[in-house]
Amino acid sequence: MNLEEYFARTGYKGSTEKPDLETLTNIFQHHIRAVPFENLSIHCGEKITLELEHVYNKIVRRKRGGWCMENNQLLGWVLKGLGYDTSFLGAYVFNPHQNAYATLMTHLVVKVVIDGKAYVVDGGFGVSYQMWQPMELVSGKEQPQAPGVFRFTEKNGVWYLEKMRRKQYIPNQSFSNSDLLEKKECRKVYMFSLEPRTVEDFRFQCTYLQTSPDSLFTKKSICALQTTDGFRALIGWTLTETTYNYKENMDLVEFVTLEDEEVEKTLKEKFNITLERKLVPINVKGSYTI
Repeated sequence: MNLEEYFARTGYKGSTEKPDLETLTNIFQHHIRAVPFENLSIHCGEKITLELEHVYNKIVRRKRGGWCMENNQLLGWVLKGLGYDTSFLGAYVFNPHQNAYATLMTHLVVKVVIDGKAYVVDGGFGVSYQMWQPMELVSGKEQPQAPGVFRFTEKNGVWYLEKMRRKQYIPNQSFSNSDLLEKKECRKVYMFSLEPRTVEDFRFQCTYLQTSPDSLFTKKSICALQTTDGFRALIGWTLTETTYNYKENMDLVEFVTLEDEEVEKTLKEKFNITLERKLVPINVKGSYTI
């Protein structure tokens, strides 16, 4: 495993001499635009494991993506190798259908401290809740980014992330009530504490999320990739392409339904993913929003 090979994978050609915020942001943005957030292994008979070497081979050499425990573990390794002060945190994801935070800590994020300031770097959430820049860990401050306005609030040692989105224009009106569309303009994303975590803290969750019938990830095949002006996502057979702020305070959200034979071709053309095993797409209704 080496950093040069990782940077070749993400296309980053900038400086790595100084571990500052500008370099961090640039490396991070190259990652989220090259490495998809995806759980396709679950739906093509592969097991997701958390060994760093396995994650590296999957994402860097096989040019696949991964979910938070893979993407953010790899990012943490890269940043530590460049001299950044990094640690892992564990988060509880908000479920809009239950209007509650999960009781299981399933989301791994990276904390980076630069010149005494703490930032959260999360390259593993995907779709419209994927941050595009490291977020300063400060309570109550609105932090506008291309995807929308993000904000942390802290109460009694617990931190909460929420995102405010723009209005949405959906040309294909047959999708206007789709459960894939986020209905609220302000959405809770996840909550976390500042207790440092290790990858070992996520072993059980990694198995549970890819085997339990109650898991979002067994109910949906998901592949999402950030672009220079939005993101694209393939959930089951539905391809979504979102353009942020395509006109004043309005995001363009385009939907198309694919045929079976179009799915793997679309993965290659839109996400640069070639699978080694046959994918069985799935999209159980009522359990995911973008």
